[in-house]
Order: sequence, then C-alpha cells, then structure tokens
Amino acid sequence: MEKKYIKLVKFIQDLYKDQNTVILHAPVFYGKEKEYLEDCIDTTFVSYVGKYVTKFEEMTAQYTGAKYAIAVVNGTAALQIALQLAGVESGDEVITQPLTFVATANAIVLAGAEPVFIDVDKDTLGMSPAALRSWLKKNVELYEKNGKIQPVNTSTSKRIAAIVPMHTFGHPCRIDKIKTIADEYNIPLIEDSAESLGSFYKGRHTGTFGLAGIFSYNGNKAITTGGGGMIITNDEHFAKQAKHITTTAKVPHPWEYYHDEVGYNYRLTNVSAAIGVAQMEKINDYLANKRDTAEKYALFCAENGIEFIKEPEETRSNYWLNAIILKDRKERDAFLEYSNARGVMTRPAWHLMNKLVMYQQCQHDGLSNSKLLEDCVVNIPSGVRL
Repeated sequence: MEKKYIKLVKFIQDLYKDQNTVILHAPVFYGKEKEYLEDCIDTTFVSYVGKYVTKFEEMTAQYTGAKYAIAVVNGTAALQIALQLAGVESGDEVITQPLTFVATANAIVLAGAEPVFIDVDKDTLGMSPAALRSWLKKNVELYEKNGKIQPVNTSTSKRIAAIVPMHTFGHPCRIDKIKTIADEYNIPLIEDSAESLGSFYKGRHTGTFGLAGIFSYNGNKAITTGGGGMIITNDEHFAKQAKHITTTAKVPHPWEYYHDEVGYNYRLTNVSAAIGVAQMEKINDYLANKRDTAEKYALFCAENGIEFIKEPEETRSNYWLNAIILKDRKERDAFLEYSNARGVMTRPAWHLMNKLVMYQQCQHDGLSNSKLLEDCVVNIPSGVRL
C-alpha cells in the first residue's frame, strides 16, 4: 500500500474522531425529529394522511424550485411512477446509464420497459450527451404514428419511451445538453436525482430540467426519512396523476371506496415525513458541513497526489459521496482492503448494470468510460461531522 493512501486513511480517522468505525455516510438527527414524531403519535396521524406529508412536499418544492412535489415510499417507487406517467409501456425501451445504483434499471423494468445503457462522462460520472447523441443517430429513426412523432430503435423496432440520466454521487451531469437531445427526438426526460438533493446545475436544481425528477431519502442520503422518495415536476396534470396513482387511485369521497384505475399503495407515511420536515429544516447546515469535508479532502488529495472527484464546472454539488480515482482495479482493491480493515468504511462504485445477470442482454454503446470508472473509483466517508 502506497504511503499516500496510508496517510489518507489516517486523515479520515482524524476527520471523524467521534467514530470508532468511520461509517461511509451515517444519518444525523440534530433537529426536531423527536418533537415531530411525538406529535404524530399524540395526534394518531402516523399513516399516509397527515400534516407532515403536506409540509414535506411543500418544503421540497420550495427548496428545489419545482411547482409540485409528491412524497412516496422510496426512490425506486418514485422513478417507476414517473416513468409510467411519462408514458412508458410494456415493450418499450428506456435509455439510462450503466454506472448507477441498481434501482435505476429496476424501476425501468418495473415500468414494463427494457434499459439501454449509454456511457458516462469521466468528469461528471453521469450520462454523456455526446455518447447519447451518437447512439441515437446510429440507432433511432423518427416515425409519425397517430399524429405523434415516435422515436424507434431500428434494430429492435421498439419505441424509445424515456431517457433517464442519473446525477452520480450528487454531481450534476450535463443535463441541459441531454434535455436538448431528448427534445430533438421527442423523448421524455426523467431525472434520477436520487442522490442529488441540494445539487444545482447552472443555478437550477437537479430534477427540474425534464418532465419530472425523483429523490431518495434512504438512511445514507444527504437527508433521510429512514426510507422514502419524492417526485418533483412542473406539470400540474402529471403531479395530480402521481398523487392519485400512489394512493391506490382512490376517488376522493367522505366514506366510499371507489378506485378508477390500478394504483399503488406508495404514499409516504406521516411519521416518515415528520422526520423529513425536521431534516429539511437543517439541510443547509448539513450541506455546508459536507462541503467543508469535501474541501478538506480536495486539499489533502492535491497535496498528496491523489485524484479527488470535484464538482463539475458550472455546478454546485451536494457532495453526497466523496470519491477518489485510483490507478487500476488492483490498486483499488488493495486500498479497499486496507481501509476497511482499519475501521474506515470505503466502497467501490457499483458493478455496471450491464454486467448484472438480469441486464447482460441489454443494449449498450461499449461503455469505455464506465468500465474505467468501475475499476478505479472508491467512495470515502462523507457524512456530516460532529
């Protein structure tokens, strides 16, 4: 193990002196979580009806600049519903990236479609606009059907129903360029911004560029509800449909239970939303703390010849998970073994989606950057420091 990586492990231990085992991203509860939870219990509003659900949605919409926010049980459900409401149907194809958490691809399949994997840019770790345009130019033709322009994959004769870029580790991808391409091909854009609450591209919050965006509030995210998700959109009809279909498609009535389509019991509970409200009240403090940690990492890495992944140009990242790039898989694995054996939790990037058994037959464009990053990227502890 090179001396610089030994020094990095010691540096991390010094940053997180309060933790015997340094967790990758532990949740923190410094606000009014207990007070709001007690209120839920005292009022008996613990399920998916309650003031905290509404408040959490309102706070999220205001913070992101979206017109509407719909709280759901988790980020996977949020993406599945967003895709379904965007018009994704059984037999369609949805373009996404291979360097992502498995939930991205799973949500596409749950919506009835098959993923197509497009390479990422090395600096953003997110979908490459150049790679997207190149693949579309080679593989997609536009046809008119029922008065609408339909993008069709000429090799499979299947419709391209959506494009789903992901803002990896909270770093915004070049979402404006992706949006331009999506519009040219008349393909709905749904942003997987599960990891990027608090991240901005050219002054605009992630998740607000396409038809809809989604967030995750898993226990290791920038803020948490223990488990939860959110759909954001500027489309009023989309928002109303999202709320309707995630509450079992029940037609409002004082006592009758009438449902007008197949729906889902995907609504976030008031208890979870209560935690979310308290977390949102502290989000600026948490993000400032995480940015300070990232700046300390960046300085240490620059002084010691380690490649640290910084926020891309024209962005402000939430630095959800900080990451370094090592020379190759051998060096990566040696660092992972060394750091974890000493109580510093580190992890590699995900296995590429096209290498998972259920997605091995999916189309892709070669994925040269994604393969390189899979071999070399390591996440290092990134939680809020006491």
